[in-house]
Amino acid sequence: MSASIYKDIAQAYASAAEKAPGLKARFAAAGFDPAAVTSLSDLSRLPVMKKEELLKIQRDNPPFGGFLASDLKDIGRIYVSPGPIFEPSLPGAAGHGLDMLFKQAGVGSGDILLNTWMYHLVPAGLLFDEAAQAAGATVIPGGVGNTELQAQIIVETGVTAICASTAFFLTLADRVIETYGRDAWKVKTAFLGGEMGDWMAKRRRIEADYGVSTWAAYATADLGLVGYEDGGEGYVVHPDRVVQICDPVSGEQMPHGEPGEIVVTARHATWPMIRFGTGDSARALESNEDGSVRRLSALQGRVGAAVKVREIFIYPRVIEEVVIATPGVRAAQAVVTRENDREMIRLSLVLDEGADAAAAEAAAAEAFNLRSRIRADAVNVVADLPEQAELIVNRKDR
Repeated sequence: MSASIYKDIAQAYASAAEKAPGLKARFAAAGFDPAAVTSLSDLSRLPVMKKEELLKIQRDNPPFGGFLASDLKDIGRIYVSPGPIFEPSLPGAAGHGLDMLFKQAGVGSGDILLNTWMYHLVPAGLLFDEAAQAAGATVIPGGVGNTELQAQIIVETGVTAICASTAFFLTLADRVIETYGRDAWKVKTAFLGGEMGDWMAKRRRIEADYGVSTWAAYATADLGLVGYEDGGEGYVVHPDRVVQICDPVSGEQMPHGEPGEIVVTARHATWPMIRFGTGDSARALESNEDGSVRRLSALQGRVGAAVKVREIFIYPRVIEEVVIATPGVRAAQAVVTRENDREMIRLSLVLDEGADAAAAEAAAAEAFNLRSRIRADAVNVVADLPEQAELIVNRKDR
């Protein structure tokens, strides 16, 4: 990593601290002077800020926790991630670098791309849309669901590329082939959402079974693009990001090749994410001379309290809010599993004596959907939960 990026970081964050009182307070508490940053070791003196910490700060001082280093009039959109966490749209076009992924995959002018990511609240749909158009492709904003209609769209418009979760891509591909025949399937490129476990093996099977090349990127709502695939192993780090792999407890950088939490600093600081802990675990495949990450491995899991379900992170606070919002419920737990390549989430409720079970199940299901933006696969009343039971349990890899 060249010295120029640290000069840019020093200038950007010194300026941002004068505009964002929350950021200034973070620096003051750590005794950190952003203007003095000249190297990765200087940057690493700032303690990592976890996503859960950002959530708490925003709750105490909504909507941005004093971290917005820009006038609100200059922000085109406010995204809302589960929690909720509020994120301003980041400066820059082309999906904040995601166009590099489409260009690497050879998707551009002449391609028709069906984008099935959500366009509401979260940034995924709009970022992929902007990036694909910047690369020259024509985009159909499909959004989530509507399997029958989207299968028809694929056939009748001649879709050549699809952005989707792995599970929804398989659903669409099978529906097209079952309904219209194998010859109707013209898709050549699939940009898929990441999964843990044997995801790369699953991608190889998808490529063989459906005649497509598969591609992926690593991006977050807070940072935009962090890394993208270029045909080699893992993800090439975006040139405007400083990525470290750190101990999730101490924040110290891990030795090259050892797994740890992905910690990212953005070069530009309108939304000042500096030494931001994503909660995702990976390892460095290639490092720059200063020790920052040049190439990142595929994700290995979550180090934080949230659990990813169908591309949405569910925080324990969501389950707490379900309890608060549901009359007659005194405790709840969510359990996430994977069954036949689908991630399932089930809620267990403990009721007060005399509470209406059917009404509680219905109200809890509605409250969970409202706060997480995904539907629970089942909601059931149980007699009790273990003392100190976790609010959300991840059993996807069992």
